[in-house]
Amino acid sequence: MSYQLKIFNSLKGEKEIKIYSPINDEELGSVPSMTKEEVDHAMETAKIALSGWRNLAVVERAKYLYKAAEILERDKEIIGTVLAKEVSKGIKAAISEVVRTADLIRYSAEEGLRSVGEIVEGGSFEAASKRKVAMVRKEPMGLVLAIAPFNYPVNLSASKIAPALIGGNVVLFKPPTQGAISGLLLVKAFHEAGIPAGVINTVTGKGSEIGDYLIAHPLVDFINFTGSTPVGKRIGELAGMRPILLELGGKDGAIVSDDADLEKAAKDIVSGAFSYSGQRCTAIKRVLVMENVADKLAELIKAEVEKLTVGNPFDNADITPLIDNRAADFIEGLIEDAKEKGALTQIKREKNLLWPVLFDHVTLDMRIAWEEPFGPILPLIRIKSLDEATEYIQAKINEIPEESRYLITAHDAFAYFAEQFGLQVKAIQGVSTDSEIGTKQIEDLANFIVEHNIKAIFVESSVNHKSIEALQEAVKAKGGNVEIGGELYSDSMGDKENNTETYIKTIKANADTISNALK
Repeated sequence: MSYQLKIFNSLKGEKEIKIYSPINDEELGSVPSMTKEEVDHAMETAKIALSGWRNLAVVERAKYLYKAAEILERDKEIIGTVLAKEVSKGIKAAISEVVRTADLIRYSAEEGLRSVGEIVEGGSFEAASKRKVAMVRKEPMGLVLAIAPFNYPVNLSASKIAPALIGGNVVLFKPPTQGAISGLLLVKAFHEAGIPAGVINTVTGKGSEIGDYLIAHPLVDFINFTGSTPVGKRIGELAGMRPILLELGGKDGAIVSDDADLEKAAKDIVSGAFSYSGQRCTAIKRVLVMENVADKLAELIKAEVEKLTVGNPFDNADITPLIDNRAADFIEGLIEDAKEKGALTQIKREKNLLWPVLFDHVTLDMRIAWEEPFGPILPLIRIKSLDEATEYIQAKINEIPEESRYLITAHDAFAYFAEQFGLQVKAIQGVSTDSEIGTKQIEDLANFIVEHNIKAIFVESSVNHKSIEALQEAVKAKGGNVEIGGELYSDSMGDKENNTETYIKTIKANADTISNALK
């Protein structure tokens, strides 16, 4: 049976993609492999619907979101069961994802109701008259392209769709191929809620065939993507001047000092590393531990790992089959590389099911030390001291004159770094990368740069460079001059080619970049 065709007769497609369960290869259904012409039609349909939807009162748009949330909660077990089968997620976690998604949609509706315009009195910005009053109105972007990953096909789809809708935008939704049925059931809830035709449009197909075409399409006004870093970089290249929001992969580390509560650390690390078999971008993917307590911590982690259950998601096993054999093959490649370079741990695998394992005595020349596995394996890296990096960074920052110790970037991800080493962070965006970038923000920062004679501002590895480039132009317009001092690693590390493949090397490289540009 084709879930896709049953839900949306408008999505026809000459070819179909069959969806199989990673648990037991059961055929779950099929979705159309849509052509570029069909993509064009979906885009045009969305644009036609835009005028009516954006002119609808926010309170009216919110009603559709509240109704969709109700439908999701009503069908949580049905959708959760499909989700569990489709992406091999524990049934309790799958149902919980649907419930959390309903809560997220309600929250989006509530935020939309609170997001109103404002009246700004004159005199609060340069060249303005006190006798003038400005009315600020928030306008939708237009057509939002929402691209979701397989691991949270309902929740991370809704996190893109619901905020876009409440803001008056129309949506073109590209679900993951593996996870498409779950994503389409989410959209079905919106359609059952009565949302006007054309407001949400869905395209299905392989990213390798239509991905670039979707991203570069001239009718797309905003791109919201969650997925791998290589694909994210490709989107950045194709997006041009259009705004994008990227949530990419990482190599999250747990740093354990020698005065830590090791028992608690071990429990927290295993929970953070092996939930959903490690198939989360926020999963702990390596442990950096002081050498003098490493043996004890490794022993405690191994004991916790042995408690994990392995098997079927419908038995609520802790470790379930990975999304496909290709994912398991990639992880096995990391493991074989580590074994060739001295790692002693053995693995157990049955098709795409890998048993959880801790890799001790991982060295920095092993791929597993710096590549994201997206599976139930955890490397443990022993370190002698963190003081070396701390002392190095502080020495580099001390080379900058005190009056020049301003770190200006796209957003304030470096707040903790700056606080520790005596810098002040000034950011265009606020506490998150999806905060709005306003003209006034750029104007205020440009004034600040000119007044303080700041030499350099910085781009970041995971943030679109356009905002910083706009800031540079604003400074020039005021008769000032500020250089782009280089690129900082924000939420990801570098690579071997740039000698930044470790945590310590990465933060040292950031210190070098900042110091060299500002001193």
